[in-house]
Amino acid sequence: MSQGITGPINYRCPQCLFRAIDYDLLYDKEQEQYYCRRCNWEGDESEILGYYAVYKSQYKHRLKRWTVEMIEAKDEEA
Repeated sequence: MSQGITGPINYRCPQCLFRAIDYDLLYDKEQEQYYCRRCNWEGDESEILGYYAVYKSQYKHRLKRWTVEMIEAKDEEA
């Protein structure tokens, strides 16, 4: 693999992100792919955005403050 550079947009590695590791991807101009030096993941921009969508859907309520009443009401619905 040729010498990697930071890509046009600074993306985080999706596999490392799922493991709560914040690691930047490098961009290979010859293959037009992003890759991670830490976990050896490689892929194009569409794959990265697909993984980001999955990550966002898993943690969509992360910043929401839940009260006991809200949790009990949700348990009663199910």
